[in-house]
Amino acid sequence: MNKQVSQLLSRPMHVATLAVVIGALLVAPIVKADTYDNQINSLKAQNAANSAAINNLQLQAASYQDAINQLQGQINSLQSAINDNEAQQAQLQQQISDDQAKIDKEKSSLAATVKTMYVDGTPSTLEVLATSRDLSDFVDKQTYRNTIQNQLQTLLKQLAADQAKLQTSKDTVDKLLADQRTQQSQLASTQASQAYLLNMNKSQQSDYNKQISANNSKISSLRAQQAAANATLGSKVVAGDPGHGGYPSYLSNAAQDTIVDPWGMYNRECVSYTAWKVYSTYGYMPYWGGRGNANEWPGDARSAGIPTGRTPQVGSVAIWNVGYYGHAMWVEAVNPDGSIYVSQYNYDYTGHYSEMLVSASKAASFTYIYFGN
Repeated sequence: MNKQVSQLLSRPMHVATLAVVIGALLVAPIVKADTYDNQINSLKAQNAANSAAINNLQLQAASYQDAINQLQGQINSLQSAINDNEAQQAQLQQQISDDQAKIDKEKSSLAATVKTMYVDGTPSTLEVLATSRDLSDFVDKQTYRNTIQNQLQTLLKQLAADQAKLQTSKDTVDKLLADQRTQQSQLASTQASQAYLLNMNKSQQSDYNKQISANNSKISSLRAQQAAANATLGSKVVAGDPGHGGYPSYLSNAAQDTIVDPWGMYNRECVSYTAWKVYSTYGYMPYWGGRGNANEWPGDARSAGIPTGRTPQVGSVAIWNVGYYGHAMWVEAVNPDGSIYVSQYNYDYTGHYSEMLVSASKAASFTYIYFGN
């Protein structure tokens, strides 16, 4: 049986009232509360979602940047190859021009040589025979003429073949350069797309960071308002018990609002502390975590069949309905003049433990929850 139910059964109570209480405990939805109201919870949830989105965007941005860097490396390598091929292209073109000049020069030189040998430059066989002293002289002249012609033809053929090879090499380099420039253009286009995505990504990150900053400003404003409301108690606050009223060290030593306690409330909040005091004093504490404020505790208690009232008692929880959230305190002592001495967390809204004496007039304005009755 639930510990809370067994304790309630041990108390003297009207049968009908007991049935109502048990029914409420068994079938009523769990009522939750902590000092963080729905606004702050919503803002914190938005910030968590925004932070997760930023983390994902940062991973994407790293991927985009890596792709951009790789593409730039490919572009640089390709540009180096293009530079080499352009130099080779220019060299081949120069060789082709040089060879053409050489062909023209050789043609001119050989033509001049032949022309000096014959008056008209192109003597016929009969003319060569007529001008020869004898047959032997004719054969010598004809042989020399044929030799000169053969040399000219051979040289011209060789120069033409060399020029053709150079042109083929140049055509190959021209095509390679065209392909490389096309590839470089495609890489540059892909890189521009990655850069565009990266810029969009950074813009989204900036928007999320602005939302987080705006939400944090709202949270700070809400906390400041509650702290100002708490300060209207006008009582002197002291550090009090070095042991923080017995509040567990794993909750008190952790940063505020980083741990959810066994009752569903954030650590180092006023309600988390009073929930611990109730549990450590009476052995039970209803699960009232995650939804609502300290000023909702009286209603939550009545829904759970736990009595409330206006008279302070040692070991009761004092609820001050002030500000947006209210404030929960543990009553340590009740003085004859009606003032009370309380221990508390987060009175200053910075998550610290403190104690203070509350005047009778202020104490009379509190609602008290009697978990021990």
